[in-house]
Amino acid sequence: MNRYKISLKRVSDPETMMPLSLDAIYLFPFRRSSMGWREGAFLLALAVLSAPVFPHPQPVSSAGAGIISADSIEKHVRVLGHDSLRGRATGSPGERKAAEYLVGRLASPGLNPRGDHHSYFQAIPMHGSTPTAECELRLFFHGAASRVTVYDFELGEEYLLYRTGAQTFIPIPVPLVFVGYGIVAPEFDYNDYQSLNVEGKIVVFLSGEPGSTNPEYFGGGNLTIYASPEAKQRLAVSRGALGSILIPAPEEQREGYWARMQKEFSFEDVQLAYASAGNLSVLIHPEAAEKLFQQAPYSLQEVWEMHRRRRLKSFALEVNLSFKGDFIQRDFIAHNVLAGLEGRDPHLKDSYLILTAHYDHLGIGPAVDGDSIYNGVFDNAAGVAALLEIARAFAALPQPPKRSLIFLFVTGEEKGLLGSRYYLDHPAVPLSKTVANVNIDGLAMFENFSSIVGIGAELSTLGKTLEQVARKAGLRISAIPPEFAATESFARSDQVAFAGAGIPSILVMDGIDYPGASREEGLKRLITWNETVYHTPFDDLRQPMNFAAAEQHARFLFEFIHALAEENSEPEWYPGAPYRHIRLRNRAEKR
Repeated sequence: MNRYKISLKRVSDPETMMPLSLDAIYLFPFRRSSMGWREGAFLLALAVLSAPVFPHPQPVSSAGAGIISADSIEKHVRVLGHDSLRGRATGSPGERKAAEYLVGRLASPGLNPRGDHHSYFQAIPMHGSTPTAECELRLFFHGAASRVTVYDFELGEEYLLYRTGAQTFIPIPVPLVFVGYGIVAPEFDYNDYQSLNVEGKIVVFLSGEPGSTNPEYFGGGNLTIYASPEAKQRLAVSRGALGSILIPAPEEQREGYWARMQKEFSFEDVQLAYASAGNLSVLIHPEAAEKLFQQAPYSLQEVWEMHRRRRLKSFALEVNLSFKGDFIQRDFIAHNVLAGLEGRDPHLKDSYLILTAHYDHLGIGPAVDGDSIYNGVFDNAAGVAALLEIARAFAALPQPPKRSLIFLFVTGEEKGLLGSRYYLDHPAVPLSKTVANVNIDGLAMFENFSSIVGIGAELSTLGKTLEQVARKAGLRISAIPPEFAATESFARSDQVAFAGAGIPSILVMDGIDYPGASREEGLKRLITWNETVYHTPFDDLRQPMNFAAAEQHARFLFEFIHALAEENSEPEWYPGAPYRHIRLRNRAEKR
């Protein structure tokens, strides 16, 4: 995801702003990652909740799952996570080597190529762009005697760019307008743009959304999709704005905040070659943001006070801004890798389950302790290894399941789900015949587990099948505890792209119920990993890895997928799920 990272904050009472007793987990705007979300899955599996308790996980029973082994998973992980692949960045030689490795493992009896020209590859045209220090972001404000003062912001130190490229060019200074949180939410009778004309201007907004203790108003403290930077940026464009500037709210400005932002924004900006042009989208340092409010009706400190009191106002600023970019750009071809297994049932084999895992990662980035290779072992060499083993297990079955399977290894997830988006624009089989997506992003590699979390299980009947398979395996279904704020957890990895195409989708993660360890110990381990390893060069082969736990997770996923592929009825979105109407339209149009 995409552009989100899991972080921790102290939950505060919205009225008093005094910290409550529990830490919460929330999603925090980042430029690259998505996310995107899969890293959050490790923390979203914080679940210890209501469901029947099965204290001892039972061994799987099917011959197919028994083929999956810890040794085989480890072999894949040690190849895909090796330094020689240089972090598998989208469009890099390391990514190509990883794709060739996948094809070598898939080219076996029973697994048929489903890519371009009867190959295992699906070629994806992409465009990459990286800003240089020559970029000029300039602020203009009028002083005494009509004198104009110019201030040049420094790229990296004072601002960062969400989007890069020629489309961000604003050569003539244009006015700025502060638009609160930059949100229009009719269902909450909320409009930050009320009575404002922002056409031809640049809007400035805070991160987050209006505080609330009412669960029916902006989630009651659990952030909604309106808090997404991308949603705010798209709304600004729809209102005619030439660009946008996001100011991080005070609660996000923890120690080391800007250093983390600098790292996240240091990687190449990549888009599909046919993507619509973006516009200037800036993340500004909180201290530098004060300059935007010079001579304005309210200072930035007064805006913070309005934010704290939940009485934020929109108003015109008394400064103008221009931007002239300088970029290193390239056009290239990246690849998805996909294979298929035909089902056995003459009536159901023309319907498909699509199983996904992203094999890209961040590549080469800022060095940490002398290491600049962001290997992405948990994220997501482990998930790719699991899908390879699941494909091998299905191919080895005495007879295939009723429905057909597509094994799709996508690239560009870290750049905004690009591989999934491209596949859905150019599917190997009709979307109307694709009955479900099971995404694998991250794998249990800490310790064997007693519970699982179905991210998105509540949206469709996939959750019912998950419960049935978990019960047979002696596992508890865990939900996200109400004490924790899990923001838009479903929207942080490739499953949301398939959901957006109407396909019922789910991500299945291990919970934190470990035999011989307390909940607090399990939670602490996950938080420590997130804070010190996630999206760093330390997510490499040197970290502790429990491949027996990985085997347990992969075998469970096999059983879940096999159960879905044997069901006579298709998974369905529940009434009220936001993707249900897309599914109905695809069927009607036979897309």
